[in-house]
Amino acid sequence: MAAARTNAQIAEALATLTNIVARDNQPGREGEMRLERFMKQKPPTFTGGYNPDGAYKWLEEHAEMFMMFASLKIEGGVKM
Repeated sequence: MAAARTNAQIAEALATLTNIVARDNQPGREGEMRLERFMKQKPPTFTGGYNPDGAYKWLEEHAEMFMMFASLKIEGGVKM
């Protein structure tokens, strides 16, 4: 009985894992998923107006992340 329960738990875990992999590997969603990951970092948002110093500061704060995306694209790690 314990072995049957264990097999059922393994089957359920594999089914869950399969669903997660399928959900995260949908063609055409790469850009959307990148945006979701970016927005989870809670970057400052544009509130309107003219603020070149604020824009430059924001770009400097996020430059490392943009460079990471660029290097992944060059190496073929991310489809853009």
